[in-house]
Amino acid sequence: MRDRPALRRPSAPPVAPDQAAQAHLRFIRAAMQRTTTFTAVPGWGGVAMGVTAIIAALLAYQQETVVDWMRVWAAEALIGFALGVFFTAQKARKHGVPLLSGQGRKFLLGMLPAILAGFALTLSIYNFDVGPTDEYFVRQGVLNAKASIRLLPGLWLLLYGAGVIAAGMFSIRLIPLLGSLFILLGLLALLAPAVWGLLFMALGFGGLHIGFGLYIARRYGG
Repeated sequence: MRDRPALRRPSAPPVAPDQAAQAHLRFIRAAMQRTTTFTAVPGWGGVAMGVTAIIAALLAYQQETVVDWMRVWAAEALIGFALGVFFTAQKARKHGVPLLSGQGRKFLLGMLPAILAGFALTLSIYNFDVGPTDEYFVRQGVLNAKASIRLLPGLWLLLYGAGVIAAGMFSIRLIPLLGSLFILLGLLALLAPAVWGLLFMALGFGGLHIGFGLYIARRYGG
């Protein structure tokens, strides 16, 4: 009579059904977070940024010197950045979207190169071409303002648009469209008379932010 083969003992205790289900759910949730788009783009934050940009454009128009003009926009950049971070964090927390991991991190890193490039160009132009007594674009006549200063509105719009498009690759489809419109305004600002630069910035940083922000707030829950 043949001996029966010895039964193999399990190397590990069997996993309880509820534990296995939880493990599968964690895996599915992690996979969805890696593949889904970043939806915490703040609509109301965009509206707030647009309103402050229009106020900044009105204030910048009244400045006497280039230095004061740039100070207005530097302050607006800081305010806009703070508003963007605040509203994005609020919406991400509300909808349970990770901000510093997965698609959220990719979204933020997509914006970073263009923002850093804009900061570096602005700082270089300020250091090399701006004097404390230069009149603000010769009271908006811009006849003898230095060329690099006249390029700033177009450059800012172009670089911001490029950053929005790059970040939008990890977000909803509307965001790359927003970036494309910023680039279009930047191109027009570079080709149009320099005195129109402030108008294009008001249309871009103000109008586009408000228009798209209202749509995003209604369509995507804030």
